Amino acid sequence: MQTTRIKGLTIAALGVLFIVPDALLVKITSVDPVVFLFWRGLLLAVSFLVISWARYRSRLTTEIRRCGWKGMFCAGAFAVSTLGFVVGMKNTAAGNVLVILNTAPVLAALIAWLVWRETLPWRTWVVILVCVTGATFMAIGEWGKGDPLGLMMAGIAAIALASNLNVARSRPDCDMSVMLMFGALALAIVAAFMGGAETLSARDGFFIALLCLVFLPTACILIQIGPRYIPAAEVSLMLLLETVLGSFLVWLFLGEVPPDLSLIGGVIVFSALATHGWLEVKRYRKARALVD
Repeated sequence: MQTTRIKGLTIAALGVLFIVPDALLVKITSVDPVVFLFWRGLLLAVSFLVISWARYRSRLTTEIRRCGWKGMFCAGAFAVSTLGFVVGMKNTAAGNVLVILNTAPVLAALIAWLVWRETLPWRTWVVILVCVTGATFMAIGEWGKGDPLGLMMAGIAAIALASNLNVARSRPDCDMSVMLMFGALALAIVAAFMGGAETLSARDGFFIALLCLVFLPTACILIQIGPRYIPAAEVSLMLLLETVLGSFLVWLFLGEVPPDLSLIGGVIVFSALATHGWLEVKRYRKARALVD
């Protein structure tokens, strides 16, 4: 059991490391959000298809069918969470969106308890509350008023993310990552109807391709696989690390110095997650020693 937890935490952590460049590569492109959303969805759909085919080959169709309606739900929730994030960022202050998205671990834990009666140990709840507090400190520096539509879409994104990971958690025998291609394709279609199907400059095309053909597909697949081994709340908890490391990359390459509260919040999140990981490894080694 402890071995499974370590495996799940490792997979989720690797997924977060691959998603860290997301904020940086988004910021250095100069396209409208709807255009970015179109190419993000289209290139991700292609990437997910190629990766899934490479993993399963002739068994891919069978693996997709095994996911059933829950797989389609995960695909739809993936599309909705991405759409909600982009529309939220477009219509309200980034701090508002981040504060709302930071509730995803709590929402995931509550959904798991209400729907599947899955409970978390008290130590995990402590880490969740500490990390959410730290992440909120990071977002307060950008807190501002915005269109209610942006706030609503950010809330929808948080609920969709938490729901997606929980549904994936409910079917650990199925690889829900094979369904992500459908969610990404749905994103591209919606963005196309919104006028996003425009050509890109060579510079923007390079950065968007780097993000959507290399970093994001690897990250999304690893994060989607994570709930097969650990609770959805812990997977979404690991995603808070992306806020810290992503902000660091933006500061390093673009010179955007975060406010003091963001630095304090980042230290809190990073320290809490590092301590959580260290304790889990310690528990794993103790369990192995008892078995040996």
